[in-house]
Amino acid sequence: MLLPATPSPPVISRLAPTPSGYLHLGNAVNFVLTWLLTRQAGGILHLRIDDLDRARLRAAYLDNIFRVIDWLGIDYDHGPNGPDDFLRHYSQLLHLPEYNAVLRRLTLSAPLQRPGQVQASTRSRTTGADAPASLETPGAAWRIHVPAGTTVPVPDVWQGETTVPLGALMPDFVIRKKDGVVAYQVASVVDDLRLGTSLIVRGLDLLPSTAAQLWLAGQLSETAIFNTSRVQFLHHPLLTNADGQKLSKSQQLPLDAGVLGGTAGPRAVYEAIASLWGLPPGTVGSLEELESMLSTNRLSC
Repeated sequence: MLLPATPSPPVISRLAPTPSGYLHLGNAVNFVLTWLLTRQAGGILHLRIDDLDRARLRAAYLDNIFRVIDWLGIDYDHGPNGPDDFLRHYSQLLHLPEYNAVLRRLTLSAPLQRPGQVQASTRSRTTGADAPASLETPGAAWRIHVPAGTTVPVPDVWQGETTVPLGALMPDFVIRKKDGVVAYQVASVVDDLRLGTSLIVRGLDLLPSTAAQLWLAGQLSETAIFNTSRVQFLHHPLLTNADGQKLSKSQQLPLDAGVLGGTAGPRAVYEAIASLWGLPPGTVGSLEELESMLSTNRLSC
């Protein structure tokens, strides 16, 4: 595998972590890849922290995001300068009216007037089934139904053209959680449209989420621009542990430090990216070497 093609300008991208745990090696790799591709294209990089999951948010996890960015030696053009600035001026809670306006439109728009398209869900992990409920039912989530057989094409800078069987993988997904707060798929689309995002870099495990967001955006005229060639996607391969399992915040050791607890320092992140590019071990040991390699090897995967 050779280096991914440099995205076409103008490039506006974002780092979009969630403060639900200490960032692991996979998160750091995503940060650096996003930074490299954005800087190579002369683009603009935002820091957008997704903090709608308030139950898992911890001050230490929020602080860890800024520490990891500094540790990696990367920067961003727009966004909070620290945890306090984020909570005061950048939290997703400040944009709830925008999210709620889209939720209302999703329940009322013409394409969704088919019976049962948006339904209240009282489903739990134990019952696995829904009892009849209305959208006004307290404690009920809202789910949107994806018609059987729905497929979504996803043009990808790294993977090439990919078709996701969304109707099979995500036949109904949550657009408003049981606590009455908008869910990730809707909030992510609204946030990316507000920032003018034109490049989204994600792990390959989030390919179904990308398809869900493209399909969801296509339901409304005001969000349909997200579903055009204006936005480029790059889904990079995942890093795995010794057992072949993808890295996650819950199993990254040490649990009280995440990637910052590693003994190799940021070099481990840079070497992991070189490995994803199919380069031999020891080829890259610094951020500057990664930049140089990307600028002199504009080749597609």
